[in-house]
Amino acid sequence: MINAKDRADMKDLTPSDAKFFKPKEKDNSGKERDSKICKTIEESIKKSGLKDGMTISFHHAFRGGDKVLNFVMDVIAKMGFRDLTLASSSLSSVHDPLIEHIKNGVVTQIYTSGLRSKLGEAISRGLMQKPVQIHSHGGRVHLIKSGELKIDVAFLGVPVIDRFGNATGYKGRSKCGSLGYAMSDARYAKYVIAVSESLEEYPSFPASINQDQVDSIVLVDEVGDPSQIGEGATRMTSNPKELLLARRAAKVIVNSGLFKNGYSLQTGTGGASLATTIFLSEKMEEENITASFGLGGITGTMVYMLKRGLIKTLLDVQSFDEFAAKSLGENQNHIEISANQYANPSSKGAAIKQLDVVVLSALEIDVDFNVNVLTGSKGILRGASGGHCDTAAEAKLSIIVAPLTRGRIPTILKRVNTIITPGNTVDVVVTDQGVAVNPKNIELKKRLKNAGITVIEIEELHKKAMRICGKPKPIKYSDKVVATIRYRDGSVLDVVKALA
Repeated sequence: MINAKDRADMKDLTPSDAKFFKPKEKDNSGKERDSKICKTIEESIKKSGLKDGMTISFHHAFRGGDKVLNFVMDVIAKMGFRDLTLASSSLSSVHDPLIEHIKNGVVTQIYTSGLRSKLGEAISRGLMQKPVQIHSHGGRVHLIKSGELKIDVAFLGVPVIDRFGNATGYKGRSKCGSLGYAMSDARYAKYVIAVSESLEEYPSFPASINQDQVDSIVLVDEVGDPSQIGEGATRMTSNPKELLLARRAAKVIVNSGLFKNGYSLQTGTGGASLATTIFLSEKMEEENITASFGLGGITGTMVYMLKRGLIKTLLDVQSFDEFAAKSLGENQNHIEISANQYANPSSKGAAIKQLDVVVLSALEIDVDFNVNVLTGSKGILRGASGGHCDTAAEAKLSIIVAPLTRGRIPTILKRVNTIITPGNTVDVVVTDQGVAVNPKNIELKKRLKNAGITVIEIEELHKKAMRICGKPKPIKYSDKVVATIRYRDGSVLDVVKALA
């Protein structure tokens, strides 16, 4: 009922305005207020209007600990859906059960940044009729915004949510940190289903996914295992060769001309790449240098730099370990960003355009500086494009760190099996046998030589690798294309053919 004070406040309103101030009837059943909450995944899927031939999406914040994709796909299969396009921001070894859904015709097309394990091998051997579309993290958002990748129903696993759809990844039992890749799906999908294990009181803020983006909510026992987020790729190394590479990469940065107050950096997920930040930290403390921001998938090493005051701000699109996930929820200078803000080439403001230095790993590099991070020495899909080509293209200094050989497998080749990052965007290749500088960087080459760094032509590194390992036997492929490599602007960069 409207009291006397409220009536007085409303005296100047027209009758048509006054109707908006009428109290709403209470719904004692709670059905109206909790109308987004569905009892089961099946119920939410029915509400979404999902049909055969549509596109569904998932995000990979939990990486190897994801519990949502397999669970949802099993339900979708039981409900009888077929001919679906699966658009997961990336796929890990935990997603091997997708093989059966592909065999049974539930999934007939895939868009993803990465493929691994048994799933990657099965696709490499011709499992699918349509080639998988491999994109970068920035490229994925570009494909969505351009209209090629139209997401009909997005399933977003989130650790914590309120009854109206405000969700975050840096609270709760299974905190995964940043939901940067889920944000694009939440924004552009026609229907968004949030899958969570913890319901908080409304309103739950700050939120990564907002209430006006979520259509349905389903509560489950577990959305992910955060202990599996690292899944090996984000380990800190104790390998002497990788530590040598890290020290050498740090020395390249220090002598690049960019190492000064206010510089910015991103390090990849390889052991040597991560260790580089530790050696950089030592030099930064020694020379009293503070970085402006750290970017990308954030790890504990970056959090260490933030806490030590060596870096002012972290821009986090994906938290790679528990330290990063915890820091995101506690430190106001640790900021969550979307994949669009991170690396989309058609974004109005991608952070990588402000990036000075990026340190990245590689499976293979060739004499033209092209880099492969997707297919192994046997031609099998076993990695991810990720933000590799995005950051290499925009950073002022892109450094690739890799040993000259891995066992009896050469890293420097005449030509890589699969081009993920074009050589014209790579500045330096750091190996245990020397540092190669792209010929376009004449001034940088002089700087490194003057600093006493062993600079060697990449052709010489290739010859050394061949002397140690011998020339690799050619991989036998059939004519069937199993994966199309899309560059960050959507263009076709390369293809992967089925193993013969």
